[in-house]
Amino acid sequence: MMYAGVFSVPVAGPGFSGLKANSSQLFPAKDSVSWTKKTVSNGSRTHCMKTWDPIDNKKFETLSYLPPLSDESIAKEIDYMLKKGWIPCLEFDAVGSVRRENSRMPGYYDGRYWTMWKLPMFGCNDSSQVLNEIQECKRTYPNAYIRCLAFDNKHQGQCMAFIIQKPTGSD
Repeated sequence: MMYAGVFSVPVAGPGFSGLKANSSQLFPAKDSVSWTKKTVSNGSRTHCMKTWDPIDNKKFETLSYLPPLSDESIAKEIDYMLKKGWIPCLEFDAVGSVRRENSRMPGYYDGRYWTMWKLPMFGCNDSSQVLNEIQECKRTYPNAYIRCLAFDNKHQGQCMAFIIQKPTGSD
């Protein structure tokens, strides 16, 4: 038969005794001299560039804050996908964003998944093949949002996406 026992080991040094009584020094007043010494400054004026206006503007996939991509820029992105061994895929949607129209249940959202244009382009080895599909999708759905995705078949997940077309007047 085995019995569980309690072992006690002496601890060297004093135990934790809580916060010090003078805890007002933890957070000095913002107008005090010690507060200004602790703030970060590089000694010069800092200017930031605004890249995306969130008011009355929808944010989409990667690169959505840029002007519309040219066919050459899209081809470079697709070449990057193919070099990584990823599988390109096109999707389109009339609204292009997540919304709640059909249900107010927690966790339910419309527009989470877009409609796939044909099947993913397994075996694609040239960006011109994808560009031809993009042009065909644009001709078929001229007033839809179109995006290009990249799937990694080794890790079984989406690893890249960018918007190709926004309907006119949607900006």
